[in-house]
Amino acid sequence: MQFGNVDWVALIAAFAASYAFSAVFYITLAKPWMAAIGKTEAEIKQGAGPVPYIVAIAGQLIIAYVLMNLMVSLGAVSLSGGLTLGVTLWFGLVLTTMMINHRFQNSSWAHSIIDGAHWLGVFAIQGVVIGLLSESVVV
Repeated sequence: MQFGNVDWVALIAAFAASYAFSAVFYITLAKPWMAAIGKTEAEIKQGAGPVPYIVAIAGQLIIAYVLMNLMVSLGAVSLSGGLTLGVTLWFGLVLTTMMINHRFQNSSWAHSIIDGAHWLGVFAIQGVVIGLLSESVVV
């Protein structure tokens, strides 16, 4: 497996698209999400600061980087390859890990469904964007 075959335009575009999706997703589902985690808007604002956003930016950039490298290494640099790999990684790694953690944390099923749907969107969007913009990358 080769790492380092990066199409920076595709990587930044995948990050931007998934980050925009995340913003719209959680703005739209803010009330159900807060209810699912058992917090009020005041409690959320009380702990607000730049750190969660910095972590989210770094995390989604890393996801795009790893997903791109896996797509190149596996010869899956296409719309369908990106979508398939993104959904497979979400199901096999993200959803399973999140569900284990949420069950031990006694999180609500609504919390798991909302967060799980969010991460599915992130991985699918990044895979599609990378697949569309990087089809010319040579394996």
